[in-house]
Amino acid sequence: MARITFHYSGQIKTVETGHGKTLLQIALDNGIPMEHACGGNGFCTTCMCHVKKGMEALSPRNDREENMGIMDDLDRLSCQAQVNGDVEIEVVEY
Repeated sequence: MARITFHYSGQIKTVETGHGKTLLQIALDNGIPMEHACGGNGFCTTCMCHVKKGMEALSPRNDREENMGIMDDLDRLSCQAQVNGDVEIEVVEY
């Protein structure tokens, strides 16, 4: 099991989940509001998040993220980042 801590709208929520799900899937499964205009297909940046801790517990950045210009070491598209361990993120709000 992995523990994912979400910081959003002035709140902090930690949930437990199995490995292999994306951050977006985990957020939506647990009632955490996260924009995803393209339906989680990696064609927009509305689900972007900042990784506060645990970048090594996420899948490597993929071509879709790089094509969208997500190059900062702390930024990830939550729809593309699969969880393999404990992670703490801040949801980017637009």
